Amino acid sequence: MFRRIISRVGYGFLVLWGVVTLVFVLFNILPGDPARMMLGQRADLETVEKIRKEIGLDKPIALQYVRYINDLSPLSLHHPKDKNHYFYLDHDKYPSHIKIFSLKKNLVLIMKAPYLGTSYQNKRTVGSMIGDVLPATFLLALTSIVFAFLAGLLVGVLCAIRKDTVFDRIALVISTIGVSLPSFFTAILFGWFFAFVLADITHLNLTGNIYEIDDLGNGRILVLKNLILPALTLGIRPLSIIIQLTRNAMLDVLNQDYIRTARAKGMHFSRIIARHALRNSMNPIITAVSGWFASLMAGVVFVEYIFGWKGLGYLIVNALNQYDMPLVLGSVITIAALFVLINILVDLTYALLDPRVRIK
Repeated sequence: MFRRIISRVGYGFLVLWGVVTLVFVLFNILPGDPARMMLGQRADLETVEKIRKEIGLDKPIALQYVRYINDLSPLSLHHPKDKNHYFYLDHDKYPSHIKIFSLKKNLVLIMKAPYLGTSYQNKRTVGSMIGDVLPATFLLALTSIVFAFLAGLLVGVLCAIRKDTVFDRIALVISTIGVSLPSFFTAILFGWFFAFVLADITHLNLTGNIYEIDDLGNGRILVLKNLILPALTLGIRPLSIIIQLTRNAMLDVLNQDYIRTARAKGMHFSRIIARHALRNSMNPIITAVSGWFASLMAGVVFVEYIFGWKGLGYLIVNALNQYDMPLVLGSVITIAALFVLINILVDLTYALLDPRVRIK
């Protein structure tokens, strides 16, 4: 088990390195000058060059890439004193670090938290900006997947028990439509229908965050109803998948010999479903839930922007509009890291749910 986790962690680092390299290359081959975009088109050339030097854009691309990887890595090389050195150990970037040992040419190997850079636009660290919005995105994704899991499990089990009935056929048609609808279209449709057409009944807002400023001067107030529309929108597609997976897995298990034996011994049908059929049907469902949860963390961009939910997706859209490369890179790396972490947790969950799965 330990060896398998270590190999997965190593594989995860390779995935993260590939993501960082790909996005870094793409942003450097695309047209546009971040320094010019920061200052505006009317800025003089001298000022633009000064800003380019300040943020390191005057260096060769290869050196920029090496520096970014060095800042990002938990183990990295730095020069402790020379401010002219490209890998100068800036204590503002790394307030807490551990010196491992010294190398030649006055370089030291240190252990530190990954440094994602500083935003071009507001001069804040990317890590702090992502940390401010990530809880909102996590709450939205978690609410969506919990809704999809519970509702999908219930409807899928009912479809399997009532196979080929009107309920089963209607549920399959609705789930097929739900899978086919892209999230941005569903967001627009749900926003128009529930926040405009049925506004007097639902009292839902088209845009809003989990916390809002009270007009009466009571500071920030919790507004849970703003979570309903974006969570419902994000949950539609995984809900549809979970319904179909649960139905098919349950039908396979219900045809097994041990299920027929349990029924022949007089065991109550609801107990058979809960203790045997549903438990042995969970592996494909857990796979879908884990994959979709990671996808929801990455795929909230359009939904958050449409509903004004100020999370990671909202931050990415604004960063792309402003050509804020450190912020976009940091957001992509965060999403990729979540994918890796969730995949490792899924492996452990398999072993708990199914003794036949052995993690070596």
